Amino acid sequence: MPTHQVTPPLDSLVLYKSRPARVAALGEKIEIELEGGQTKRVRPKDIELLHPGPLRRLSELAPLEGELNAAWELLEGGETTLRELAELAFDAYTPASAWAVWQQVAEGLAFVGTPESIQVRPREVVEREQAERAAKEAAERDWRAFLERMAAARPAPEDVHRLSEVERLALGQSEHSRILEALGHPQTPESAHRALIQVGHWPERHNPHPRRCGAPITDIELPVPDLDEETRLDLTHLPAYAIDDEGNQDPDDALSLDGDRLWVHVADVGALVRPDSELEREARARGSNLYLPEGVVNMLPGLVTERLGLGLQEVSPALSFALRCDTDGEIRDIEIHRTWVRVTRLSYEAVEHRLNEEPFAALRAFTDRFRTRRFAQGASRLALPEVSVRVEDGRVNIRPLPRLMSRELVTDAMLMAGEAAARFCLEREIAIPFAVQPPPDSAEESTDLAGMYARRRGFKPTRLVLEPDRHASLGLERYTRATSPLRRYSDLLVHQQIRAWLDGVPPLDRAQVLERVGEAEQSSIAVRRGERLSNQHWKLVYLKENPGWKGQGVVVALEERRAVILVPDLALETRIRVRDAVTLNQSLRIAVNEVDLPDLSASFRTLG
Repeated sequence: MPTHQVTPPLDSLVLYKSRPARVAALGEKIEIELEGGQTKRVRPKDIELLHPGPLRRLSELAPLEGELNAAWELLEGGETTLRELAELAFDAYTPASAWAVWQQVAEGLAFVGTPESIQVRPREVVEREQAERAAKEAAERDWRAFLERMAAARPAPEDVHRLSEVERLALGQSEHSRILEALGHPQTPESAHRALIQVGHWPERHNPHPRRCGAPITDIELPVPDLDEETRLDLTHLPAYAIDDEGNQDPDDALSLDGDRLWVHVADVGALVRPDSELEREARARGSNLYLPEGVVNMLPGLVTERLGLGLQEVSPALSFALRCDTDGEIRDIEIHRTWVRVTRLSYEAVEHRLNEEPFAALRAFTDRFRTRRFAQGASRLALPEVSVRVEDGRVNIRPLPRLMSRELVTDAMLMAGEAAARFCLEREIAIPFAVQPPPDSAEESTDLAGMYARRRGFKPTRLVLEPDRHASLGLERYTRATSPLRRYSDLLVHQQIRAWLDGVPPLDRAQVLERVGEAEQSSIAVRRGERLSNQHWKLVYLKENPGWKGQGVVVALEERRAVILVPDLALETRIRVRDAVTLNQSLRIAVNEVDLPDLSASFRTLG
């Protein structure tokens, strides 16, 4: 803005919004001519006089060769006016020389100020700013070149550091990326994920979901103490069987029969992981193991599993739950002991072929009575398709999990131990987290896929609370999780509380238990979400790499103009637009249409 208001003469050179203008007419408002012939009526305060003229046309403001640099050296550190500087640099004060000088002032390097007062800046200031401007110009050229490489999907090796900004958005660690904004992409993790794939910074298979969910992605590196000398009941004479999936790496439970008593042996993790130890705090912060198709991230150091996993050593320390089960399926005569056990490891498939042999026939009879009671008490019979998703030697393998009676046998034995632990702690007023679940909104039980799908949607998540209550889907009135302390913090906490009572020392109080459960559950939520999204990711990778995939889908729900389809072979849920009427449980032949890995979605089409 001008420093004072003067009515400039006709045909004078004025400055209007940093642009040169010629005064073309005078009146209540001043008419000025701008470059290109455009005219405009302005107030005197909107313009600033640079030269009184005469200036007949703006084209007279041709570039001039002068001695501005010499003038700067002569006047360095002083003050001058536009007229004096023009006369010194160009030997004349004309509209063209005035404009040439003013352009230097507007540049703000060697000269700054107003037409009446121009400061001539010192050499050190000018040189410093020249260096800063040169660096800025170089950075801007580099930025433009980088954006061109990004747009062409041809990043250079030196772009890796810059792309970490996009990675942070893709991983949910920031909400904005200057790079994506400059390229016109949405500011979302999915968009960032897509951009990183497009430029080859991430391979198409890259799984960002555990980190995006905030789940831990590296194992713990903490020292593990030695086992203390403790009195233990020697049960090594009893055959004990750890029955797991083939390839299981953390066997933490095993079964024995001792006459009419069932023993459920559980890895004695509390013997090494004491309350408030560094190991315990780290396990609490993680909540549970993270099971991914590409591998497992453990809640505890691998050495804990190596020492305590049942069947990994010739003799294993265990916390063992003894119980009887009467003809009505009720649990009786509960005992819990620190023990030594000798364990044989078997797979579900191996035991499935031996269920008519002893001791497995007797074990099955034992757990069948308990199962009958659970179903009589409303336990859910959901049997929706399940699959195992593994990335092995670079290949995605998806295997349906068959419904095995051996798996049901082990599941019920573990539930028996959980009910026994809950009752044991209740009777002794030991504070522990009880697992509770309210009944579903719909009480209808069904054996068809659509019915089971609807019933599952009606169930609310299991919660861990200090007051015992019903767990609807299990059909149990009192239950706690106590058989997976190697891989789930709440089970470890139950073990620590029981061990404190067995040792005759005060267990944690209710407030302490509640605090620990709350902390671990927050972490577990991230772990479970990371697992769920990772399984979906690798299923979609499988479909992307098998574009000719065709299979069966079952209609499990109907929406407006769309059908919800469950693909049993993939345990995958999708939605398909259908032209013709379809019915629940109708089987459709479908084919994969398109897979969008960043969006974590796939579209399918029906086949005739």
